[in-house]
Amino acid sequence: MPERRRIRTLTDSPRAPLTPADPGFWRSPVRGARFTAVLGVVLLAGLTLLFVTGLLSYAAYNPDLNRVNDKTPGKGWLGFYLFSWPTGPHWLYRLTQGLHVTVGIVLVPVLLAKLWSVIPRLFALPPARSVGHALERISLLLLVGGALFEFLTGLLNIQLDYLFPGSFYTLHFYGAWVFLAGFVTHTVLKLPQAVRVLRNGIPRGEPDTLAAPDPLPATLSRRGALAMVGAGSLLLLITSAGRSFDGPLRRIALLTPRGGTDPGPGPNAFQINKTAAAVRITPADTGPRWRLTVRGPAGEFQLSRAELLAMEQYSAALPIACVEGWSTSDQLWRGVRLSDLAALAGYPDRPPGVFVESLQRSGSFRKAALRDNQVRDGRSLLALEVNGAPLSPDHGYPARIIVPAAPGVLNTKWVETLTFGEL
Repeated sequence: MPERRRIRTLTDSPRAPLTPADPGFWRSPVRGARFTAVLGVVLLAGLTLLFVTGLLSYAAYNPDLNRVNDKTPGKGWLGFYLFSWPTGPHWLYRLTQGLHVTVGIVLVPVLLAKLWSVIPRLFALPPARSVGHALERISLLLLVGGALFEFLTGLLNIQLDYLFPGSFYTLHFYGAWVFLAGFVTHTVLKLPQAVRVLRNGIPRGEPDTLAAPDPLPATLSRRGALAMVGAGSLLLLITSAGRSFDGPLRRIALLTPRGGTDPGPGPNAFQINKTAAAVRITPADTGPRWRLTVRGPAGEFQLSRAELLAMEQYSAALPIACVEGWSTSDQLWRGVRLSDLAALAGYPDRPPGVFVESLQRSGSFRKAALRDNQVRDGRSLLALEVNGAPLSPDHGYPARIIVPAAPGVLNTKWVETLTFGEL
């Protein structure tokens, strides 16, 4: 009978030091198939939600409407699912993007624990024992690399730190599809096994291939390790989710910009992403000489703020919700309906979309396009006031767009020109 190959351990001296490719190198007693399966099922649900809400966020930008909205112009057939983003319910984008960012933050400890639990397999030799094993290893490369890339770029975007080269929108969009390829492949290969382990455990007589062959004495149970992961996720939830709510919850959202910040008192005291000073909007730009230009088949019109205030005014209670995941509660906006301005431009019935241009001279989304359904909604306004007071400079004085369910960047501030029907 051939002699059984003995697994070398850290105590086997004076043999050569163990390498990560040697099973005996990994000695944590916590690793195991059931531990990994629990984390995998949590990630299956969470990452699926992240992907769906991410696609919804991209659709909300109306990228197929106009090139200025499309920050990923080379998307090709990857944009097959795009649809006309609705205006109701008015909190739709606040919900979908809030979930996207919050779930992403909360899943960080789960993702790290899952990667830790399977790291011995990343070093296993030979790299591929069969076609099926090679496919599994390739899916792991796409899955792990894609997940780390998506989480890193997403977390940096939440913090408004753009350390990576290129556009966040393009990188995050393509990275999501690369990740999905690995995610789907890995799920097809591993989900049946994970379900069996969770239902029945490891069958008697079969080895637990994720467990250490020569574990160290246990200092923490697997349940305790899962509890630690859950506690980490709960802590991240408490210190980040509040950026979408007012009051005490917002004040403890310490990990996200526009979360725990105190905007101060007054009608304009709610969160903003960029100030007038940051984009070089001066009092001379927004003073008495400011005029709104409205263009359409009826010609070109210029309206002062006083003339806009003299038009019939409407009110709408709408939030501001941004791609970084933060949002405000409903603010009471008042101004001229976009549909009324479209009628002035020559579209009295069923107005088309509108191309909006800001006084802002540089930066993303200083120009944006809105769909016809957004213009036609009676809550879509060229807002002149908020919460009973004139807009502050940082909130877009002298006039800004506010549209139900639209991402914050499409609610253009410091509006200079509205062109109806040319998208």
